[in-house]
Amino acid sequence: MERRTFLHRIGSILAVLGVTEAEWLTLGNRYYQALAQPSPRKLALLIGINQYPQIPALSGCLTDVELQRELLIHRFGFQGSDILTLTEEQASREFIEAAFLDHLGNQAKPGDVVVFHFSGCGSRVKLETSPDTMQDALVPASVTHYPQDEKIVNYILEETLLLLLRSLSTDRVTAVLDTSYYAPSTVLGLKVRALQESIAKLTAEELDFLKQLKTQKLSSTPIVLAASSNPKQPAREGLFSGFSAGLFTYALTQYLWEFTPATTIQVAFSHVENSLSKLGSKQQPALLSSKKNQDVTSLVPDSIIGAEGAVTAIEEDGKIVHLWLAGLPPQVLLYYGVNSRLTLATTEQLVLRSRTGLTAKAQISKIEGANPLQVGQLVQEVVRVLPKNINLTIALDTGLERIERVDATSAFAGFSHVSTVVAGEKPADYLFAKLQEIPSRYGLFSLGGEVILNTTGEVGEAVKLTVQRLAPKLSTLLAAKLWRLTENEGSSRLALKATLEIISGISPQMVMQRETIRTFKPETSIKKSVQTRLIASLPTPIVPIGSRMQYRVENQSDRPVYLILLGLNNNHTAIAFYPWETPQEPNTADTKPILKEVVIAPGETLTLPQTNGASEWVISGPASECEQQLIFSTAPFSDTLAALSTAKYSTAEQRAIDPLLNPLDVAQALLQDLHNTSILKTEMNGTAADSYILDVNNWASLSFSFQVV
Repeated sequence: MERRTFLHRIGSILAVLGVTEAEWLTLGNRYYQALAQPSPRKLALLIGINQYPQIPALSGCLTDVELQRELLIHRFGFQGSDILTLTEEQASREFIEAAFLDHLGNQAKPGDVVVFHFSGCGSRVKLETSPDTMQDALVPASVTHYPQDEKIVNYILEETLLLLLRSLSTDRVTAVLDTSYYAPSTVLGLKVRALQESIAKLTAEELDFLKQLKTQKLSSTPIVLAASSNPKQPAREGLFSGFSAGLFTYALTQYLWEFTPATTIQVAFSHVENSLSKLGSKQQPALLSSKKNQDVTSLVPDSIIGAEGAVTAIEEDGKIVHLWLAGLPPQVLLYYGVNSRLTLATTEQLVLRSRTGLTAKAQISKIEGANPLQVGQLVQEVVRVLPKNINLTIALDTGLERIERVDATSAFAGFSHVSTVVAGEKPADYLFAKLQEIPSRYGLFSLGGEVILNTTGEVGEAVKLTVQRLAPKLSTLLAAKLWRLTENEGSSRLALKATLEIISGISPQMVMQRETIRTFKPETSIKKSVQTRLIASLPTPIVPIGSRMQYRVENQSDRPVYLILLGLNNNHTAIAFYPWETPQEPNTADTKPILKEVVIAPGETLTLPQTNGASEWVISGPASECEQQLIFSTAPFSDTLAALSTAKYSTAEQRAIDPLLNPLDVAQALLQDLHNTSILKTEMNGTAADSYILDVNNWASLSFSFQVV
């Protein structure tokens, strides 16, 4: 998205907040500062609305409230009695504004922390005072009145909300808005949290309330985290394993469970947007504030540690505990298997026995002399168990005719490792639908409705023929799904840091950086993160076509580590890093280069690829979004290299980063290598036959996403 478009989106909000563009760009870690530092009191008002009268229902807004509430209590020390929730019919305009004034306005004192969250529909409406412009507004549960022939809407203007936030007597105010204001005429894929623009009028009560707010003293400088920065990009919600949730809320709260390093909020948003992309949405969150000269870092107290979840209940015998697992990456949670292990700060281990949605039951392995288990204790991942029989799930759009869905189901059934569901009924990875054009044709889409390059059939082509053409692409997409399941930047115990750099200029220019933060002490994290900068103020790093690139990888552990790089390039084309080595024997017709392990000794730094003419990495066109996974192990990737070697490569074009010809074979070999590295697999033979067992002490997987322009 162009910078001009972004600034246009936030211009009206910045004006209400009294913010200049320069001040916005200096924003540091206000979100962490607001949540993590000690304070006299922490107050929250959480709003969630699924059911609207005469409007198609949403599904994930109540889950958003639960996600935010559990995060605030277990990660940031909020008291449950200080968190007020308004859901469904409770969340009328009158109740929301009254709750804000009473729960937040009357109670918040200087130095207190305030969090406001809204999940529901947004829209745009014209005002009589400015009939030529549309105003953004939140849609409460009580939507409309119809006196005579005049339509009056009972909305809350975004301007009203921002003035309410500014009216608070504390300067530590954060608002999270998982909504949007633009509803496309046709919606493909995930549900959209927006209504069509309205020519209706606002209620007189709302206009009077707004007028009154404008006369009050406005002392607070809140930060506002919005689900989408582009006015044409709607906020969406997704269907997960047993629950629905707003993509933005889920990605943001998941990040805050696992990561609390001293970092900039822009870096946090980089992680969040990376997660949104994997969930099928191109949402780019917006970040708004007016704090001048804000430090770019904020040290989190030692008592706050990253976690995958928390203990929420203990059964009477003390052997079974209930867990909340919102800290696991969303793509991992669906496949997080029985016998996965988590640990408490007391080093006791929990063995997962069952899971439903975000909650799970685990059996405790008692350690003699250990303190009794307590509700609220944080749990961290130790062993990840994943099934070997993972399919690529294709949702069939409900806009297809019945015979079209029957034909598509039959055609997809011809592929191994591919299954189909009806869109909106079960979690899926991609969507099979018709393109929005006349005459129409079939194609494969992301869940957010973006068509995937080279997956559309010809006009008039039968469903089965279009599906059959997808065979290579389906294999690639399943492979990517598998290697994404290895992501564990938050939970890995291997001390590693990787930096993506542009080396076209005189000195390397950092694009983005990832590190296994759980391996570093809080007091050292602040020094490390001071270096962390993004190439632009927008969350997604931008890389110009023609750039020469490299990864700088630091092994800060006490063991040698092996490295593999896999990814999706140019809109879902698989690529890999090939560590070619030419044998020393004299060149003959039969002499072929071989692949060698990439190993980094303890304490050493390696650049990838090596900077020489034969192996340099140059970003080629066309403009695209690229995603790459750096995967590390304490043991060699023997099976992975063997799978890489089986493909037929041209010896004349052996470059460091090239297309991956057999991605599914390589991805399966990769998981098998990580499984073979686990020292615990011999103790867990009951699950080894049909599962991969991955030990956080022996593997790390870091994800990088960037935009090529």
